[in-house]
Amino acid sequence: MRFIAFLVLLSTAWELTAAEHRVFIGTYSRGDSASKGIYTCLFDDESGRLTSPTLATEADNPSFLAIHPSQDVVFACNETNDFGGESTGAVSAFRVNRSDGTLTLVNQQPTGGGAPCHCNVDATGRYLLLANYVGGNVAVFPIEKSGALAARSCLINHVGSGPNSQRQEAPHAHSINLSTENRFAYAADLGTDRIMIYRFDDQAGRLVPSAADSVPIPAGGGPRHFSIHPSGRFAFTNNELTCEVTAFSRNSTTGALTAIQQISTLPENFDGRKSTAECLVHPNGRFLYVSNRGHDSIAVYDIDQKNGRLTMVDIEKTAGREPRNFVIDPTGRWLLAENQNSDSVVVMKIDTATGALTPTLSTISVGKPVCIRIITNGS
Repeated sequence: MRFIAFLVLLSTAWELTAAEHRVFIGTYSRGDSASKGIYTCLFDDESGRLTSPTLATEADNPSFLAIHPSQDVVFACNETNDFGGESTGAVSAFRVNRSDGTLTLVNQQPTGGGAPCHCNVDATGRYLLLANYVGGNVAVFPIEKSGALAARSCLINHVGSGPNSQRQEAPHAHSINLSTENRFAYAADLGTDRIMIYRFDDQAGRLVPSAADSVPIPAGGGPRHFSIHPSGRFAFTNNELTCEVTAFSRNSTTGALTAIQQISTLPENFDGRKSTAECLVHPNGRFLYVSNRGHDSIAVYDIDQKNGRLTMVDIEKTAGREPRNFVIDPTGRWLLAENQNSDSVVVMKIDTATGALTPTLSTISVGKPVCIRIITNGS
């Protein structure tokens, strides 16, 4: 009886409170990084505090992460060019241990291109979509019931280049995102200055160019990430090379995009390195956030709900160097950002009335963090 009572007590200790959520952090583990793979910790949405991180699993350059809708599987882009002795990167599937956040490898697949840098799971939970930076292509992988990734069901190579000879000598697919209704996929290609638009067949797991197959970005902009407004009427991309945001109106029937605005992410007098990383609409649809590398900050915009145009609200420093990806917690009150070159993850408080950010004292140390994802409690 005492042994049984101990097991019950231990089980209770593993359970999260209503305010706690499991966090996973993707990193660069090669080179001089102190990282060994994917890390995990807990986030408390009442206090805005992160617990000390622990290693969830060892992995090779597990940069960008995606969570399956079941929240039982984590997918990671292994951002390499030498998987299995071939000139390709890999993508890994991991089973989540809900008790302690550890991850167990299910399987891996070659991605069909080098340096895979972005992935997303479709709304049905049956497919993973992925962007390969080297080779400039996008791929689709069926997801089996076990969480394992099957061989690619689709691979599309982009064509073209841009005026920046160092960064735009060839296509460089940098992200792929699905519309809310799961009908269209948008791939931001930094190398060709275009947002590619595909119809997504969630029965066959295939991408087909839509009638409006792409939209151009001003030459040399280098579109990187892409975020769709919850209404589906607007969308936004951050241009990495010029530190600008392009706002679009969106036709939810055809998937077509129409550019309506270009706006800077930086103060007028800034003359340092210009490079943006992440672009994310707040879940309430009222604000847009973009991270600046070089200025080491996050730009905040108010979104006009009638026409999608942006007005700068704030540019807040992240108390670190090279802010990359970030995430907004389920309550919409906190933003968690990684500083890649200062090995830190920081929590920033969101003013839900204005969208403005305020740094908090909650910071954790993780080697070369580049992506952060949250598993919501109670799912």
